[in-house]
Amino acid sequence: IAAAVDIWAQGPAALPPPRQPRTPVLPVEGERNVLITSALPYVNNVPHLGNIIGCVLSADTFARYCRLRNWNTLFVCGTDEYGTATETRALQEGLSPQELCDRYHAVHADVYAWFRISFDHFGRTTTPQQTRIAQDIFQRLLARGFLLQDTLEQLRCESCGRYLADRFVEGTCPFCGYAEARGDQCDKCGKLINAVELKNPQCKLCHGTPVVTPTQHLFLDLPKLEGRLEAWLERTWASGDWTANARHITRTWLRDGLKPRCITRDLTWGTPVPLDGFRDKVFYVWFDAPIGYLSITANYTDQWERWWKNPQQ
Repeated sequence: IAAAVDIWAQGPAALPPPRQPRTPVLPVEGERNVLITSALPYVNNVPHLGNIIGCVLSADTFARYCRLRNWNTLFVCGTDEYGTATETRALQEGLSPQELCDRYHAVHADVYAWFRISFDHFGRTTTPQQTRIAQDIFQRLLARGFLLQDTLEQLRCESCGRYLADRFVEGTCPFCGYAEARGDQCDKCGKLINAVELKNPQCKLCHGTPVVTPTQHLFLDLPKLEGRLEAWLERTWASGDWTANARHITRTWLRDGLKPRCITRDLTWGTPVPLDGFRDKVFYVWFDAPIGYLSITANYTDQWERWWKNPQQ
């Protein structure tokens, strides 16, 4: 506090000269390099104050602070555009998913520009870079034996002639009895759900009753990664700044034991799966979307790996 008072008393003249902005911003040897990402807003609606206050504003405040400290700072964000929520909204508005994404990406960019959010780059996940990087990560997982193939029982609506992704089906939660549970999670009790476990399932598109049908899918073999993950968590919990809530949720998942997690879906709107027998499927959005942070950086600079594969800096 005494040091802060002293600097304040000296006034602006005591401050170091501001960093001259570089384009693109890249890590610099011997300097403090800070990469800031803000949670990717979903593209199927207009941003509101809750979205901005919830994640964008805090990240922007921190980015401005870092720049005032003359730290070499890159702040990226962008719209999350794949997934069934996009398909649902596109159907409601009579647009193709791509048309819907184009419309709302522009709306998002305009809103954040109006609030003067200081992104160095605001991108999107529907890009060739996203496809390339996501498929590369998939191929690496496949080559290292971290993927499983299994039959998944999935709800299919015969009236619509399609398998129903998680968000296209609602029903009663099998755990707490909540009548409006989604096909992937119950918003009341918070438990993860497989859509076929729902009681009284209903297609959100036509309100018909779907039937359980087997289909082949690919799964991330999380049990194989569990030991390595636990060791990594112990190290980072000891040295990092995890919140109590983040620690609690992570411990709960590990306590219950990790299960294989399906990473493919019977949809057309998404990153294609580059494997024979699965080329009519796309990646599940929660496999695909986090990779958006990497691909958005890659669309900003072809030297993106200097930020994402550079733990020493």
